Amino acid sequence: MSKYSYEQRLEAVLNVIEKHMSCMAAAKMLGTAKEHVRRWVRRYEEYGTEGLLLKSGSYTGEFKIKVIEYMYANHLSISETAVIFKIPTDVTVGNWGRTYTEEGREALLRDNRGRKKMKDKNKPKQSKVNKEANEDLIAEVQRLRMEVDYLKKLNALVQQKGLSAKKTKHKQSMN
Repeated sequence: MSKYSYEQRLEAVLNVIEKHMSCMAAAKMLGTAKEHVRRWVRRYEEYGTEGLLLKSGSYTGEFKIKVIEYMYANHLSISETAVIFKIPTDVTVGNWGRTYTEEGREALLRDNRGRKKMKDKNKPKQSKVNKEANEDLIAEVQRLRMEVDYLKKLNALVQQKGLSAKKTKHKQSMN
């Protein structure tokens, strides 16, 4: 559903055409941008009230190419082209034109609708540097574990010698 009803759009257009109100004033009354009102007025002038009922749809690649090549051949603006081909918004034509000039006409034949696939978040890519850093960390953890084990054993030996020394002193003092 569009943000503005057919009645609201028609009222804005009639204010501009019949009451000679500016697009800016009509847009302010409706709380929209003047570009929307301009677009509605152009469509109304070209197609009558039917122009205000245009719905967005999907277009074939051939149709997109035809629109863009017609626009370039006749030196038309994006807005004029959208009106001629009954495309609800000139932004659509602008996107097609940018794709056509940047990627070529074949890019308009591809079906690029929908969201792009996201990469698997559970499998982070590891670069060679990252792998080496992980291997270094693992080696350091193993070294530290061995050091802790060594210190524990050393501490146990020291305590054992201390106990045996005390027993020896205790035996000597009893005799």
